[in-house]
Amino acid sequence: MDSVGPLSPTPNERAAYGAEVGAIFRTFFTAGAISFGGGVVAYLREYIVRKQQWLDDENFLDALELSETLPGLNSVNMSVIIGDRLGGVAGAAAAVAGLLLPGTVVIMTLGVLWSQQRHNPHLRAVLIGVAASAVGLLMTVTLQLGHRQFARPADLVFIAGTFVAVSLLKISLIIVLFTLGPLAIWYYRPTVHTAETAHLFRHLRERFHSHRAHWRH
Repeated sequence: MDSVGPLSPTPNERAAYGAEVGAIFRTFFTAGAISFGGGVVAYLREYIVRKQQWLDDENFLDALELSETLPGLNSVNMSVIIGDRLGGVAGAAAAVAGLLLPGTVVIMTLGVLWSQQRHNPHLRAVLIGVAASAVGLLMTVTLQLGHRQFARPADLVFIAGTFVAVSLLKISLIIVLFTLGPLAIWYYRPTVHTAETAHLFRHLRERFHSHRAHWRH
């Protein structure tokens, strides 16, 4: 956990408020227009990390982890977090609008057709295929980003514990979050003598001076 997180950019980071609002909107609009069946995270990573290079995998994973802990849709949470990370409040608004607009238009357009054709076997086959491809995309992102969380045995313990509790024991995600979450925070807590703590305080100091200079202008 060397990273401070996606909500705390420093002036030296390329992605810190470095993207135009229009570019943010177009990128999230494209991701929202071509992602089907829940594979939006994979497309967001493709455009934000690989093509635009606004964030690296570590910061993208930080945003994903944070969005998972917040109520609401993960994709919308990620849009707010990453949009704010790139362009402040305007960037967050552009990201959410861009992500939701394509799906909203399509749903409104196809709503009537679905009510009439929902029992059509060909349509159902298409939807099943889309869902399967979305699962494949999510698995790809999990493998590409997940290896960063396997550095220590404790990482595997927390991952396995969460999987068993939610998937096998059917324990509420809220209960798991408020049980394993504090344990993980306590385990990964930085000590006074670690380099991570020094990095954190240095980062917060830089962030403070950056915001003070920003508001002066």
